[in-house]
Amino acid sequence: MNKTIQTTCPYCGVGCGISAKVDDAHHRLKISGDTSHPANFGRLCSKGSALGETIELKGRLLQPKVYGRETSWTEALDLVADSFISVIDKYGADAVAIYGSGQLLTEDYYVANKLMKGFIGSANMDTNSRLCMSSSVAGHKRAFGSDTVPGCYEDFEQAEMIILIGSNAAWCHPVSFQRIRAAKEANPALKIVVIDPRRTVSCDIADLHLPLASGTDAVLFNGLLHFLSEQNALDSAYIEAHTEGFVEALNTAAIDIEQVAKACRLNKDDLHRFYQWFAGHEKVMSLYSQGINQSSSGTDKVNAIINCHLATGSIGKPGMGPFSLTGQPNAMGGREVGGLSHQLAAHMDFSSTDDIERVARFWNTSNIAQKPGYPAVELFDAIYDGKVKAVWIMGTNPVVSLPNADKVKQALQGCEFVVVSDCIADTDTTALAHVLLPAQGWSEKDGTVTNSERRISRQRALFKPAGGAKPDWWIITQVARRMGFEQAFHYQSPVEIFREHAALSGFENNGQRDFDISAFADMSRHDYDRLQPTQWPVNQAYPQGRARLFDDGKFFTESGKAKFIAVTPRLPVNSPDQAYPLILNTGRLRDQWHTMTRTAIAAKLNQHKAEPFVEVHPVDAQSYGLVGNSLAMIESHWGSIIARVQITDSQLPGNVFVPMHWTEQYASRGRMGALVNSIVDPISNQPESKHTPVRIKAYQPVWQGFILSRGELSMVAPDYWVKIKGEQYYRYELAGLSLPENWQEWAQKNLSDNDGATPQWQEYQDPAQGNYRAARIVNNQLESVVFIAAESALPATAWMQEVEQRRERLPERSWLTGLFAKTELEKAERMALLTGRPPVGVADVGTIVCACFNVGEKTIQAAIREKGLKTHQEVGRCLKAGTNCGSCVPEIKALL
Repeated sequence: MNKTIQTTCPYCGVGCGISAKVDDAHHRLKISGDTSHPANFGRLCSKGSALGETIELKGRLLQPKVYGRETSWTEALDLVADSFISVIDKYGADAVAIYGSGQLLTEDYYVANKLMKGFIGSANMDTNSRLCMSSSVAGHKRAFGSDTVPGCYEDFEQAEMIILIGSNAAWCHPVSFQRIRAAKEANPALKIVVIDPRRTVSCDIADLHLPLASGTDAVLFNGLLHFLSEQNALDSAYIEAHTEGFVEALNTAAIDIEQVAKACRLNKDDLHRFYQWFAGHEKVMSLYSQGINQSSSGTDKVNAIINCHLATGSIGKPGMGPFSLTGQPNAMGGREVGGLSHQLAAHMDFSSTDDIERVARFWNTSNIAQKPGYPAVELFDAIYDGKVKAVWIMGTNPVVSLPNADKVKQALQGCEFVVVSDCIADTDTTALAHVLLPAQGWSEKDGTVTNSERRISRQRALFKPAGGAKPDWWIITQVARRMGFEQAFHYQSPVEIFREHAALSGFENNGQRDFDISAFADMSRHDYDRLQPTQWPVNQAYPQGRARLFDDGKFFTESGKAKFIAVTPRLPVNSPDQAYPLILNTGRLRDQWHTMTRTAIAAKLNQHKAEPFVEVHPVDAQSYGLVGNSLAMIESHWGSIIARVQITDSQLPGNVFVPMHWTEQYASRGRMGALVNSIVDPISNQPESKHTPVRIKAYQPVWQGFILSRGELSMVAPDYWVKIKGEQYYRYELAGLSLPENWQEWAQKNLSDNDGATPQWQEYQDPAQGNYRAARIVNNQLESVVFIAAESALPATAWMQEVEQRRERLPERSWLTGLFAKTELEKAERMALLTGRPPVGVADVGTIVCACFNVGEKTIQAAIREKGLKTHQEVGRCLKAGTNCGSCVPEIKALL
């Protein structure tokens, strides 16, 4: 029987509502946006739209495993509890740790934090939110006395100027970006400024792009504060009544436009225009994300931005203020319950002995931790050094996502006891676990999450749990009971945990802490099940929630006034040098999420950017002998990767960009984290993931090629490989440093699946040109095809010319991949098969541009040419491309 359930998307911090039509009998979902949810009003991005394609059970972790063998929950939980107790007895509480995730629900996070800090007695619980949001947390805390996002999404429509700082929102927060685009279209006077070393697709709606030098954001905003003072654009009354520390901050920011332009390497006129626009508009929003946070001076950068809003009194009011675009679906919920190692719970932390005593009284514990624990990078260093002997990793993949990831891998390889809770069986991190605990995934989990605008929403179960999968809160509770803490962990359902979480938020609060959802402390199961999206605080004063904070000029500092922070800009710790002359920038892509454990399951999400790649400016490509679409090795002091070269002037010279997503499950040498330096901000302990010195050189395999196969292959992997799941096929991009003795034997060995069928083979080989092509056909249905371009036996040419020629000998993949949707090949298709090109009169869709509707580049180009389309709206009406999440609109515009 079909039913429709409202839930919340498990990807970024926008927190989009989803309406899921559930087909229990066939384990299927039909996904659409929840038109009533205030975060998205029915819009979804390509990832959210494809959630129904990610719920397959193939690849799921469905039973506990101990040292590689399946076992019972009883044995696994007993071993975890006994091992933790043994380590604590022998080495002390600080020898164990938990590493959590912004993918956890608030209820999961709460019990994990309570167990570690309240009862084990160590604050060694941190989370992957340390990698994305801790600088924002620290900046908020310094300025406001609390980790508070002042504004809300409604402010986008009311703003007169929106600044995107270190944020490619078009790809990383697509639904919010489309809301900003719509606001711009409705009000062309709305000024949009993008501040980013890269010219990203977010610049598509920008009136001004400031491509500042990497790491110079604090200089830029110090200069803005000085300019506002010089132009008498300050709100002196607000500064006097509601802030402190202004004079020192202004004196520290004494830098003129010429100096800023030189330091940031910006055009002086563009810089002056930006400063004038900020000074000339009352309603200004500063939306910032990882480009600010992931820095060794990220906290200072956050405060440099906040200083400008405090100076103009533009905070907490409609259409204005600083706004942190949160990276993960529940990074905010994790902050609420104290997921970071310096926090306690309910926005209390270890800097206050009163907070420590208060939480201890509420939890009725005498063993609460007394000091902060290891933050993420330091935690894995401590594991590497043998200080932490046992670690429990929940819902995250640190072997890929942490900086200096090879060291992280070595740390876990040498750790005495590693537990991993996950819903996926095979990840780079689960491979190193002694105990694997099957956690429920999205569509099975039940609880709450909080988005970027402080809105608490329900993530509801859509299916019964698969196999032996259990909720994270249940797993943690069972271990806590076995460790002797049963009285404090008596929970039978998530609503009991949520009520306790809400009660703690109001405990001895009296308006002294921003986070207060005490109105939910007595919530019934019925009301919890029907909870509507609500912005905190939710208490006696604000029973329906509160859209904005600080509109009354009251802050959570001791004085009740906001604090200006005197910011002395610091450049990134590791500067380029002769050995490593380029600056590596990292980030997300439009259609992938974190380490691809969910998104790579959906075939449509793998087509836009199929391989690890590196974006290089044309000047640098020429300097380092790089050819577009060839392979390059990128090396840093910490590690190396191999990636496909994309030459683009969207990069500044001297800068390269690599996406964060690929793992050893999908690529041989694609783990970006292996490159990144492990320098952290001294205040927030957030890593400097946006600035690592690297060098680049051409990777020169003797052959390159690809395989398309109906089934997943177990091949003898060459030196370079990438696996891409498609619609009814798998694609393998390959390259090798040595040639096999016989291509025919190599192909038959790697393409055969031992299914008992008798295949027909089509082959073409030209040893002089270095070409080999073969297809395996069963019952007139294409099973697999391979195309190889090796070094030719012709007279040698320059290497760059050879690469170009070799690339031309490999056809585009799009027509060939479409053949796997056919039950039988037509005669013309069989004849054309090893040419790699469609028969005359058959269209080739080309590279996918619109993932939502699977529309290719060549299809769009043909429609533009044949139907005279002039705008992206016309393309949308004709092909649907760009009409769902809108993230592909800039690419459609480029084709126009």
